[in-house]
Amino acid sequence: MRPFLGRLGGAAAALLLGVGLFAAAPATAATSVASVASVASVTFAADPTAIAPVTGELKAYHVDGVYSAGVSSGGYMATQLHVAYSGTFDGSAAFASGPQYCAQNDLGRALNACMDVFQDLQLAALQQTTATWSAQGSIDDVTGLSGDPVYVFSGSNDATVERPVSTALSDYYRHFGADVLYNNATAAGHAWISPLGPNGCTVTGNPWINNCGFDAEREFLGHLLGPVNAPAAGPGGSLIRFDQNKYAPGGAAKPISMDEKGFVYVPTSCANGAACKVLVALHGCKQGYSYQGFGSQFIDRAYLNEYADTNNLIVLYPQALATTTLDNPNGCWNWWGYLGDSDYARHGGRQIETIMSMVKALGGGGSTPPPTGTVTLPSVDAEDGYIKAAGDGSGPAVGTLEETYGLALGRGADGKFNRTVLSFDTSAIPSGREITRAWVTLTRSGGSGSPWASPVGNRLLVDVHTGCLGGCAVEGSDWAAATTAPASAEIGPFASGSKASSNLSAAGLSAINRSGRTQMRLRFELDQTATAYLFVNKDTQAALTVEYR
Repeated sequence: MRPFLGRLGGAAAALLLGVGLFAAAPATAATSVASVASVASVTFAADPTAIAPVTGELKAYHVDGVYSAGVSSGGYMATQLHVAYSGTFDGSAAFASGPQYCAQNDLGRALNACMDVFQDLQLAALQQTTATWSAQGSIDDVTGLSGDPVYVFSGSNDATVERPVSTALSDYYRHFGADVLYNNATAAGHAWISPLGPNGCTVTGNPWINNCGFDAEREFLGHLLGPVNAPAAGPGGSLIRFDQNKYAPGGAAKPISMDEKGFVYVPTSCANGAACKVLVALHGCKQGYSYQGFGSQFIDRAYLNEYADTNNLIVLYPQALATTTLDNPNGCWNWWGYLGDSDYARHGGRQIETIMSMVKALGGGGSTPPPTGTVTLPSVDAEDGYIKAAGDGSGPAVGTLEETYGLALGRGADGKFNRTVLSFDTSAIPSGREITRAWVTLTRSGGSGSPWASPVGNRLLVDVHTGCLGGCAVEGSDWAAATTAPASAEIGPFASGSKASSNLSAAGLSAINRSGRTQMRLRFELDQTATAYLFVNKDTQAALTVEYR
């Protein structure tokens, strides 16, 4: 019986956490650490197609594509690599795992939302975190996921990572425009699926490699790479055992729960200079080479080396390592933030960066993208203001209530229509950088009614102007002055607090003045039919946030 992890104490839960690939244990908090930790690994007959590794080093090959694949904790890591470095990885396959950053640095969430479904895994929040990290440069631009092939597998007998979690992974990727193939029609247990698996399809147990009567490698490799050639009868290339220490922070793999040795399978064609792709293949918990004598079973039985030979595919097999503490005793990949690595799912994550260094050593990753950055510019308060005028623009006059209430927008009690002008010193954007994204943020300080509802569907638009509309200080003529990029963004309704606009359009980005002032005029698209207005920025200046690379 599968243990009820949600009821275990912290230490026992940490020990049993496997996303899962863990042995059966009584569902009790009294389960002893010693008894669970000493569960012996089951040894199966060696795969007759296995090849002995030779000691060597990673070297650069002619690489024209990089992909990731993994099972369980390795599935989570495969997704983390793909999302964090979508500029390098061209697609991913994940067996029995869930969406990026599902655990959110929280072991409890890992257990109860990302394996079991006792808690909501908060898919929308995870998607927003990805978008935010992309905006901050903490991961590659999320648009890099659009169109990428992604394969997701969930067995109907998998009670370790339950079906809704894998479905959330599929939905997560579709949200960002990936081309997802989701196999949820197989009666598999919690395992990697392979024709060489010694276990029956529905089993969840050592070595967590199941034969379900179909070629899952043909299915997922065909989706990632396009139509693939039939596999070789047995591996004919070289399995190289290399030192993982040289790719780890500080030259030491063990402190980040990685083995000192990793493996890479190199077909003869790739060694001889053919253009080849790299697949990073990530084992699950308890499947690492050094875990209780598990050895090379995942490498031998994953059925990847056979396809590698006939499809010009280098397969990198990084190795995780169990800790001697309760941080990671099952040798899982870091998908919940163990050992204090809060960056585990983004740039700077210690395991992610170690694997990326291996990929680059093999010739993957191409050139390093230019550094990204973000600058937030407050508006120039002395040059901000608002103008009121009749609906036809006649009789414009500068408003006088800024100090008392803020900057006015919409129809006031006097029947006049208010527009606001904001001024920004955009010369502060670093020179020589390409502006990739920008938006303006307002803070509401009062108002009456909802000007967005008068008439229904009214829109608050942002016009962008290179330089100043007239003089840089607000003046009456600014109400109707022509702008460089009208209606470049929109600000949705908000009754209190702060609100960010949509991203500036391409024309709006081009209108940003790199050598001085950029002004923005805020105006409602339609005249309100009755009094409805808001004041903004009485005590908090507007801000323009600009991302660049």
